[in-house]
Amino acid sequence: MAKRAQDKKAAFEVGQHVVYPAHGVGIITGIEKEEVAGFELEVYVVSFDQDKMILRVPTMRAVDSGMRALAGSKLVDDALHTLTGRARIKRTMWSRRAQEYEAKINSGDLISIAEVVRDLHRAEDQPEQSYSERQLYESALDRMARELAAVENIDRSAAMEKLTVSLSKKAA
Repeated sequence: MAKRAQDKKAAFEVGQHVVYPAHGVGIITGIEKEEVAGFELEVYVVSFDQDKMILRVPTMRAVDSGMRALAGSKLVDDALHTLTGRARIKRTMWSRRAQEYEAKINSGDLISIAEVVRDLHRAEDQPEQSYSERQLYESALDRMARELAAVENIDRSAAMEKLTVSLSKKAA
């Protein structure tokens, strides 16, 4: 049992950038031992500067919770390529599509987030977005920009510029 638990434990290190599905990019600021309900747990302390939030994730549950290392450059390139594709908007009710978009954003998967950005992006000559569409679009765009900035070691505004360039190459 202890061996199997060791196998599930991810090898994240202090100072490493990670992606937590529901919150985006954070940095591991420490690994601490805490007592919870009479059990001693080892936890990763993850800081999300953009939200001014600290999250404690048990080391044994980090992988199960969806926490992962930053995407590699190949995955980032694939995500940027996804942005240039044609929007795929299903002909279902907006509430159903909004739920699907929210689930994709909270999955933490960079390609899924890129699909949401691609599908909800509006060019200058297209009709205005509704408030909820704009909120989902901005949330997905922000998540993508923060991961791109961390992967390429650039600031968020440079990452947003890179995403804007990719979106401008979008198929009509």
